[in-house]
Amino acid sequence: MQKTNLQLFTNSWYNPGRNYLVRSVWFVVSALFFLSGFPINSFKIFLLRLFGARIGKMVVVKPGVNIKYPWKLSIGDNSWLGERVWIDNLTNVTIEANCCISQGAMLLTGNHNYKKQTFDLIVGEIVLEEGVWIGAQSVVCPGVVCGSHAVLTVGSVATKTMEPYFVYQGNPAIQVKKREIN
Repeated sequence: MQKTNLQLFTNSWYNPGRNYLVRSVWFVVSALFFLSGFPINSFKIFLLRLFGARIGKMVVVKPGVNIKYPWKLSIGDNSWLGERVWIDNLTNVTIEANCCISQGAMLLTGNHNYKKQTFDLIVGEIVLEEGVWIGAQSVVCPGVVCGSHAVLTVGSVATKTMEPYFVYQGNPAIQVKKREIN
């Protein structure tokens, strides 16, 4: 029986999209103005755009938000990122208009292949279509598309695509009811 051997791990194929200097500067900027609880939203939006994020109008970024690579992030108009949201975007994350990502939620685009001795890195894009609500302390896994106006309830884990206008709950999240909007 094979065993995991992390000494054999390599992600040399992976391209973070910017050079070491840009990534280092972003790390410092992120620590000073995002993770620190800095309160001025318009300045945080300016910084995200400066580093290549595509940000719509009236986007809210609350204190304590962690964004790995802003150049791999797109956020549509009127969307909100709650306190302590973690966007671990090793690849593209698209958040369309009018989405709400609640406190402590995580959007994780990376994982590892536990079936391989080398524990290979796996990445998959995440798309949150218009009107999606990701509940507090929830997790969206690599490769997941959350259909328009889908809801992932508090503490749930989305491992597969969520259909539009449905509420999902649990770990792994399952469809529990239709979302009715009055």
